[in-house]
Amino acid sequence: MKKINRRTAIRTATAGIAAAVTAPAHLYAAQKAGDEPLKGYVKHSVSYWCFGKYPLDEFAKTCRETGIQSVELLDPKDWPVVQKHGLTCAMAQGAGLGIDNGWNNPALHDRLVASYLEVIPLVAKAGLTNLICFSGKRNGLSDEQGWENCVKGLKRIIGTAEKHKVVLTMELLNSYGHKDYQCDHTAWGVELCKRTGSENFKLLYDIYHMQIMEGNIIDTLTKNIAYISHVHTGGNPGRNEIDETQELYYPAIMKALVKTGYKGFVGQEFVPKAADPIASLKRCIRICDVSPS
Repeated sequence: MKKINRRTAIRTATAGIAAAVTAPAHLYAAQKAGDEPLKGYVKHSVSYWCFGKYPLDEFAKTCRETGIQSVELLDPKDWPVVQKHGLTCAMAQGAGLGIDNGWNNPALHDRLVASYLEVIPLVAKAGLTNLICFSGKRNGLSDEQGWENCVKGLKRIIGTAEKHKVVLTMELLNSYGHKDYQCDHTAWGVELCKRTGSENFKLLYDIYHMQIMEGNIIDTLTKNIAYISHVHTGGNPGRNEIDETQELYYPAIMKALVKTGYKGFVGQEFVPKAADPIASLKRCIRICDVSPS
């Protein structure tokens, strides 16, 4: 076997590292927006709050032209605006008391129940499916207390959700940015789904948040897909574009998601850093536009 001196070894290793670093950028470059139609294996959505500087009517029109099928995290008054452009709202909001004040606090249950019982029928009437909800801050609760409290409250509305075919969807968030939030790990959320015991209660798996909390994105998605009704994107660090500027390779994640048979939406929820947010959105849609093979 030919001997390799230290200088040659370092030169070879450096070249290999450079190739490894630059390869993803080349692969992403191939994903830039073009005129070709989307593949259709991923149902595309986008969170409006990230693009709120654009009037909703104008933004919905742009989304439709881009091949995006949904603008999400909208209140009931805004649903007709996107629907007139042939879009849906893949994740509705408008019920509850916000991220910090959720179902793990029994003192809030009466107010939460009243709010969700009012909005659930509106979601169904609008032809929508998913309605977001939150665990709330931990505030010293153990995991067990959090599960028990959430189940106790959710059981009061789950029958109505089942009747109207609405899926109550609890978002998984990181508990650093959303300090002390309880539903901050997939395992915690999955256990709550099991205890609630209804197909009408599932999870919003936010890739950005779960990369911060636990990583192992593809394996976790694959093993827990039965408990997930919606997926969010976002580049980490910074929650910006999902391109080569961040640490995850989204084409591989999306391909794994498609292979699970997932039929829900993928919502782009990144805060655009580029000078042209719409061009950036179009590129990120293309990054996620994969086929299973």
